[in-house]
Amino acid sequence: MEIDVAVEAPEGATLVVAVADPPQPLPGAAGGVAEALAANDATAERGVARLLRLEGRRAIVTGLGPRDEIEPDAVRDAAATAVRELAATGGGPAAWLIDESLPLSASDQARSAVEGAVLGGYDPGGWKSNGRRAPSVDRLTLVGDAGLEEEARRAGIVAAWTNRARDLANAPANELTPAAFADRAAELALPFDTLSAESLEPQEMEHRRMGALLGVGMGSHNPPRLIVLHHEPASPAKPELVLGLVGKGITFDSGGLALKPALYMEEMRGDMSGAAAVVAATGAIAELGLPIRILTVVAAAENVMGGGSFRPGDILTASNGKTIEITNTDAEGRLVLADALVYMREQGATHVIDLATLTGAMSRAMGDLYAGVFANDDGWRDQIVAAGEASGDHAWPWPMHPRYRRFIQSDFADLKNHSVRAQGIPIYAAEFLREFAGEGPWAHLDIAGAAFLTWSRGDYLWQRGGTGYGVRLLTELATRLASP
Repeated sequence: MEIDVAVEAPEGATLVVAVADPPQPLPGAAGGVAEALAANDATAERGVARLLRLEGRRAIVTGLGPRDEIEPDAVRDAAATAVRELAATGGGPAAWLIDESLPLSASDQARSAVEGAVLGGYDPGGWKSNGRRAPSVDRLTLVGDAGLEEEARRAGIVAAWTNRARDLANAPANELTPAAFADRAAELALPFDTLSAESLEPQEMEHRRMGALLGVGMGSHNPPRLIVLHHEPASPAKPELVLGLVGKGITFDSGGLALKPALYMEEMRGDMSGAAAVVAATGAIAELGLPIRILTVVAAAENVMGGGSFRPGDILTASNGKTIEITNTDAEGRLVLADALVYMREQGATHVIDLATLTGAMSRAMGDLYAGVFANDDGWRDQIVAAGEASGDHAWPWPMHPRYRRFIQSDFADLKNHSVRAQGIPIYAAEFLREFAGEGPWAHLDIAGAAFLTWSRGDYLWQRGGTGYGVRLLTELATRLASP
């Protein structure tokens, strides 16, 4: 979808008019909306869009809901609903009218409208024999002040990379093996002079004593990879700061010997959604030309059963020398992240954030909207939460306390990877990761629930499968860190 800004709606474009309850008089081309609302030909109800004619011109009126409840997600929902309505009625270009009477700035409206349209128009069916549907809405013009051009451009880039993350998360595991993931990351890096890619194969991981990551991948004939991306701008705003992005890249998770139930196991191809997010966010940061140094690390492996599978009772040694008793092979994400976090610090990252679909308990606690944020530094945690709220990737702070470490204490090794007590599961998983996070600010985002949808969320992310959670948050965070 092409994005542009104009002071008037282009000829031939379908007008898109977002209305709140109670409605306010709208200028110019939007005349006639009040009459349509009064006649029930249109509605301000959130999530509802109607095609009609306004003063002889084709238009879609899309609802924002109550005026005093309007926030950016309401605009995203309205834009996605409008795109769906337009796609169902012939498609073509659309012109979104910025409304100065709304309790959101024109900049926030522009950003949210672009995100809602691009993300709401995503088609997950890229593997259908007749191919993915061509975009029904090929151009979105924001009708407003020319000063919105940069905001619209930026939003379009970030939303497009979010959809790339969704493609990675939705890719079948027979296609996106750890080695294929490394190839895909390298391809995404090619267009950018500031971006380089490499991957460590098992022999190099053995040399670095990455026993936790190697242990998880032992059961598969598709060996693991450690994928590394570097974004090195010519003139970073803060040369001493290196933002480290770590992603859990379990390309398929059967649970290993602790076999998962068959129902919905096919969705475990999305257990690398954290890795998809950090790779795509790095691409967005490079395309935006943000002057910040980025080190991205993906721990990619398959957790399946085979003759070489790791077992309950095994003791693995991570690359920092700590030993881990395996009590549950389905608690594998924290194991691969352990070696990735150690590597990240060894390579010089000063501020680290990892993203992982780590615990089912997080999904049960926070549903499909919020991720949980854990950190060893309150200020770092608060920056991440703020970036999430500003970007639409909602995040909520969770507590950490050394007392939770008792759940992962082992009689036989330094740590165990799982507790049989059904208490504080996301928190003690974060405490496990803290053992490998090293010195300096570190945060863990448990994105289970928000990153891969079993059922439609019913909003602008209405499609099942990957949501691209984290791309917008990380790009916003990098933008703020790169500011003077």
